[in-house]
Amino acid sequence: MSSDRPLIQLSNVAKRFTKGKEIISIFDGLDLAIQAGDFIAVMGPSGSGKTTLLNLLGGIDRVDRGELSIADERIDRLSEGALAHWRGANIGFIFQFYNLMPMLTAAQNVELPLLLTNLRKKQRAERVRTALAVVKLADRFKHFPREMSGGQQQRTAIARAIVSDPRLLLCDEPTGDLDRETADEILSTLQLLNRDFRKTIVMVTHDPAAAKYARRTLLLDKGRFVQSEMHP
Repeated sequence: MSSDRPLIQLSNVAKRFTKGKEIISIFDGLDLAIQAGDFIAVMGPSGSGKTTLLNLLGGIDRVDRGELSIADERIDRLSEGALAHWRGANIGFIFQFYNLMPMLTAAQNVELPLLLTNLRKKQRAERVRTALAVVKLADRFKHFPREMSGGQQQRTAIARAIVSDPRLLLCDEPTGDLDRETADEILSTLQLLNRDFRKTIVMVTHDPAAAKYARRTLLLDKGRFVQSEMHP
């Protein structure tokens, strides 16, 4: 893939939802280009389309019109089976409420995405150890979620998101449930993944302080990007 070609390209994308007899238009002609290795914060009022954008990028929702390419793959053309396989290989999701399995240890939670691969048990264990070390949780390998703080649980969720070595991390309010100090630790971890591991990150947030950890902020309003701000 050419280095000057965007990793993510949305062209003239439309997305609508039906609510009863009403058709709600979220996007109508949305364009967006994100280069590999970028770290984007997406902000905007409630209902502006932030989470819908993440769902489109992650192949959870489908575009109704337009083109959506990620890493030269037209994901809007993929079958459901092919899309699921592509998602598992290319996307890591990080959510506000961690979504950890309470009956599994940190290591077992992180290993979950690898159970869908052809990796042998020893290879999976090595990947899990590496991912937990990256997020500074090597000493919490056998701990259950209830034995960890909110920040440690979110770092476990980040380890789970990166264990398959995805190209793209999609973060939906990843610090929305955390205090400022813990939020800053999580955002520093995302910066590390972006800077040292070249992960491309798209993060939805309502918090201006969180957005400043990104390389740039895009303001989404009524289904359109209305402002872009670079961060030093």
